[in-house]
Amino acid sequence: MPTRRGEFERIRSVLADADDREPLTAREILDLLEAHGESFESAHRVATVLGRREGTDVEVIRDRPYRYRVIDGTD
Repeated sequence: MPTRRGEFERIRSVLADADDREPLTAREILDLLEAHGESFESAHRVATVLGRREGTDVEVIRDRPYRYRVIDGTD
């Protein structure tokens, strides 16, 4: 399934507002999105969107559970 337009930008924006530098699980990111009034299908969808940006905009920490850090260019 192709990434829906704007999904990554919505995630990036909410994470920037949260100003949290620690890697988060997809569930934690989904909770932040919902707390900011952003509707998202599921934690799985969050993981899919972020996983597709791995290596360019996202660092994926392959632990159990996976954790994600959006790269903003200042790290």
